[in-house]
Amino acid sequence: MSSSESKQTPSSYHFETPLLDAQHPSLLHSISDQGGYAFVTMAALAAAGDSCAAETAADMAWEQLHSGPSSSVLPIWRDAYSMACLYMARLHFSGGEFKEALRVLDMGLIMGGSRLRSDLDSAIAKVSAEARIVRVLDGHVESSLGCDECNEEVAWNLPVKSLTNKMVVKMSGLSLEGFLREYFQPGFPVIVSDGMAHWPARTKWKSLDYLHRVAGDRTIPVEVGKSYLRPQWKQQLITFSEFLDRIQSNDPSHDITYLAHHPLFDQINELREDICVPDYCSVGGGELRSLNAWFGPAGIVSPLHHDPHHNMLAQVLGKKYIRLYDASLSEELYPYTETMLCNSSQVDLDNIDKKEFGKVVDLEFVDCILEEGEMLYIPPKWWHYDGYQ
Repeated sequence: MSSSESKQTPSSYHFETPLLDAQHPSLLHSISDQGGYAFVTMAALAAAGDSCAAETAADMAWEQLHSGPSSSVLPIWRDAYSMACLYMARLHFSGGEFKEALRVLDMGLIMGGSRLRSDLDSAIAKVSAEARIVRVLDGHVESSLGCDECNEEVAWNLPVKSLTNKMVVKMSGLSLEGFLREYFQPGFPVIVSDGMAHWPARTKWKSLDYLHRVAGDRTIPVEVGKSYLRPQWKQQLITFSEFLDRIQSNDPSHDITYLAHHPLFDQINELREDICVPDYCSVGGGELRSLNAWFGPAGIVSPLHHDPHHNMLAQVLGKKYIRLYDASLSEELYPYTETMLCNSSQVDLDNIDKKEFGKVVDLEFVDCILEEGEMLYIPPKWWHYDGYQ
């Protein structure tokens, strides 16, 4: 760096919040209408640069978000939480605290409302860009094992009768018309073997250095435990770098940690640019309902369950065993009666209790090993079990 150049001082870091600035009065009015007078006082102080008031406002909104079932939370309190997160992040950013600013902004994305989403996204882009510049100027280089180095084969214990019955049909060069006629309309699963070769993720995500660099400081929700039906299962909020370190670790004290059913690509734009929505998702005239990510180590199990919509499961790296049962077999698969788990089966395919769930043993199913670079179409209501390798 020449003598005429200089690094930015911490106080010069700033991001704009045009939506918040424009809607600030109406938001505070709506919050007051819901009894949030103390929050309004703290938010006014936070807007003036009071960091303690910003944290207090965030805590107040957080309490409202956890005052009852998620469905009962008033949307205005989610917007209030987003507002507080923006104020907190602005103060952290002005002090050069990039990681903390990103953590707070991600919390606003994950737990906040949609009203200030544009401000959160633009703030994250600004903070991330400045963080990368500082990392380069400081000569910081990430170091970690590449995926190929740590992807050792582990014992794969598959459910009984696996890969002995009918296999899922595998097709290459499958036209949209053929997919619609032969699989989508009649409701049959199919593997498309050659639909992902052009995805940047196929090569970029093999580098853990790349993942650390573009997403390492971002906060994500992860699940801890082999299966969400196990009593020890729990959820945590950690950074993506911490998540990557966990799935690389051989430390037996670390429980299995994985990312599941999270709109990661809505949250981290850099990773969204590495994937493509398959053209098959436009078949039938419907709209894409969600774009979620599953990311984790070997040994994870997604218990037998079904989803209400058409699914296209794209395997970017690694491979997994998948077993599917026709939607017509729901009664024989013993679904839970509780509303929250009614799309999940009580049957543990890894250890079937034949006395309690005898109907399952002789049911017909199709299964497969979904290899890296393949996509599996799963029709609505088809039951499926996934085992990660």
